[in-house]
Amino acid sequence: MRIGFAGTPTFAATALESILDAGLPVKLVLTQPDRPHGRGLKQTAGAVKALALARALPLRQPASLKSEPEWAPLVALPLDVLVVAAYGLIVPPAMLTWPRHGCLNIHASLLPRWRGAAPIARAILAGDRQTGVSIMRMDEGLDTGPVVARHALAIDPRETAGSLHDKLAALGARAIVDTLRRLARGEGLQAVPQDASGATYAAKLQRHEADIDWSADAQAIDRAVRAFDPAPGAQTTLERVPLKIWEAEPVAGRFGTPGSVVRADANGILVACGEGALLILKLQRAGGKRMEASAFLAGHDITVGSHLGSCAG
Repeated sequence: MRIGFAGTPTFAATALESILDAGLPVKLVLTQPDRPHGRGLKQTAGAVKALALARALPLRQPASLKSEPEWAPLVALPLDVLVVAAYGLIVPPAMLTWPRHGCLNIHASLLPRWRGAAPIARAILAGDRQTGVSIMRMDEGLDTGPVVARHALAIDPRETAGSLHDKLAALGARAIVDTLRRLARGEGLQAVPQDASGATYAAKLQRHEADIDWSADAQAIDRAVRAFDPAPGAQTTLERVPLKIWEAEPVAGRFGTPGSVVRADANGILVACGEGALLILKLQRAGGKRMEASAFLAGHDITVGSHLGSCAG
């Protein structure tokens, strides 16, 4: 087996590490170029590059794969399969037929639900009770290829995008190792076409989506808090000062004007919503650190009747 791997962040690195630890031979690693990161905008390598360097794997970092001069040198290397996981670059048609067994993508949803860039957060925002991982044979569409393996996972009621990401990364790693071992044994992979009628699209998250609308019901706001953790963080304002909400719980009942503080004590900050209320347990002031609501209240005066507003204006 001559395996190629294309991926960039931690989700992909988890799979690559499992492939290597299983003793499967990776002949080439593709990852995105280093990106500026942090306040100093220092060029920083992604998790896949760091792992590839640590394991002394052949590594390429093309800035794009749009033109033949960019992908032609890559396809000159014979491969049996290319595994793609959160790569971040579009794989052109010429590369899809490059490996003998094609390109296999690890996608963090049960396709055809949540095709696209942000399946984990979208599943939480929608209130889905189940998600999973699909191993898909890539075609020219956006996550439209036939599925060779599906592994379901229940979504915990208090799941965040961060915790669900880690579970799905581990599940995807096990799934791709199993699939590659089947190929190594000479077993065929049965690819089942997706039912396009059940397709939904997981659009990339936009920062404005994290702006809390207090007129929404508390259950929806709670899902948003969890879906935007760890990034970009659900946000609101208090006296025009931005706040990020990191942990909260929905409370049933009728509490008054949406956005108004109903209670603020050691148990948390209770804020009225369009339906129900949200009990804020952890939050962060702009430029500050995440803290428990009780610690936040010790240094900030939030009185009953104070109003939390929109970062958009």
